[in-house]
Amino acid sequence: MGLQFVQVNVKARDDSALGRFWAEALGWGVSSEAPGVTNVEPVGFAWPDPAAVCVDVVTVPDPETVRYRVHLDLATTSAAHQAELVARLKELGATPADVGQGDVPWTVMADPEGNVFCVLEPREVYRDTGPIATVVVDCADPRAMATFWGEAMDWTVHDVTDDHARLRSAKGVGPYLEFLRTTPGAKTVWNRFHLDLLPYPGDDQATEVARLRALGATPADVGQGDVPWVVLADPEGNEFCVLGRG
Repeated sequence: MGLQFVQVNVKARDDSALGRFWAEALGWGVSSEAPGVTNVEPVGFAWPDPAAVCVDVVTVPDPETVRYRVHLDLATTSAAHQAELVARLKELGATPADVGQGDVPWTVMADPEGNVFCVLEPREVYRDTGPIATVVVDCADPRAMATFWGEAMDWTVHDVTDDHARLRSAKGVGPYLEFLRTTPGAKTVWNRFHLDLLPYPGDDQATEVARLRALGATPADVGQGDVPWVVLADPEGNEFCVLGRG
């Protein structure tokens, strides 16, 4: 059946502070399942639900030099909304960022710990996604990544080209997952953002991990130690976790 994409995991130096930023940015609430973890999700949300991909912010000793292959794009409904959101994010501690984007209609920003994200201009494709329009992954081969992730999850593949691929839940709700062709170069340290996947009720974690490995995933060690989730890397080396249902 595939796995559920339930949350984006964000490594942080201060999970509480960064979690509060993202909660305010998205208009969501915060909770904490354990020390060093801040959960950001819609108020009243019954996790997991494809209508929203949540954000888990986790304090982890992290090297200063990291790869930023994964980022969030935030949706807006009008030019005025975009301007208002950018202004509010600056008040919350976000700063303008230059990643070589040039003259574009979206605004590139960095959160208080330097993670880059975009505030998009209004786009019809994202009119019903909620505050997160899409999770974007830089990659070398969008077609291959769409094939892997489309088979890994219960998501439908849309708009595949050599430069870009877009996926969304088969239920047609929540944000998109997109792969953008770049030249990411050699990966030497882990990503600050990664995807967390959850087996469906009745599905077995070990069986799903074996299926993912048959699709091209490989075991990954990010110093996780003895934990109930399994850390893997996709065919381009991006880590992700397969959670247990305990």
